[in-house]
Amino acid sequence: MDEGYGCVNAPHSMGTTIIGVTYDGGVVLGADSRTSTGVYVANRASDKITQLTDNVYVCRSGSAADSQIVSDYVRYYLHQHTIQLGQPSTVKVAANIVRLLSYSNKNFLQTGLIVGGWDKYEGGKIYGIPLGGTIIEQPFAIGGSGSSYLYGFFDQAWKEGMTREEAEQLVVKAVSLAIARDGASGGVVRTVTINKDGVTRKCYPGDTLPLWHEELEPQNSLLDILASASPEPMIS
Repeated sequence: MDEGYGCVNAPHSMGTTIIGVTYDGGVVLGADSRTSTGVYVANRASDKITQLTDNVYVCRSGSAADSQIVSDYVRYYLHQHTIQLGQPSTVKVAANIVRLLSYSNKNFLQTGLIVGGWDKYEGGKIYGIPLGGTIIEQPFAIGGSGSSYLYGFFDQAWKEGMTREEAEQLVVKAVSLAIARDGASGGVVRTVTINKDGVTRKCYPGDTLPLWHEELEPQNSLLDILASASPEPMIS
């Protein structure tokens, strides 16, 4: 095969932006939807927020295969755990199982995860499990290639005691900022809100996201872009 098409056979990677934010009463998880193989976009509308239990979800970044197999194992273990205890798993238990699998296989896995959820004992909780299997409880967590552009933004924008609406708006704004700057992030923005009332999923199409510095307006066709950029005719 021509070397120019070698990227098509590269491992599927989610060079991505994933976010978890706590608010007064629950958590909001968010992610973009671009999955890439090298420089080729393999899937522009993937779902990187995966359900582990009824009340716990995980945001996945890094190798798509690695993050999916970890999520599948954790979901299986948590199902067994729920049957044995007769009640839903806590967020801390789910996060620690993710941590155990990630740390035990740290030489083989290339994935960073954010676990978030709500339980009746501790309320909304966010845990970051980056490469290597460390576990960190945080009021907010960001990961993936797009996170490099967001640390300063979150230091300024996040605050304690946010409402649900404020937290959702913060997550959507942050992911759209990362999409504007990070070539490996793109597509739509998906959010999952978890609280005592249950789980709410939302999807924000790319043409509804705010535009940032030097971004182009959405176009229906490449011809529209070329037509709008055509210079005025020269008059002699």
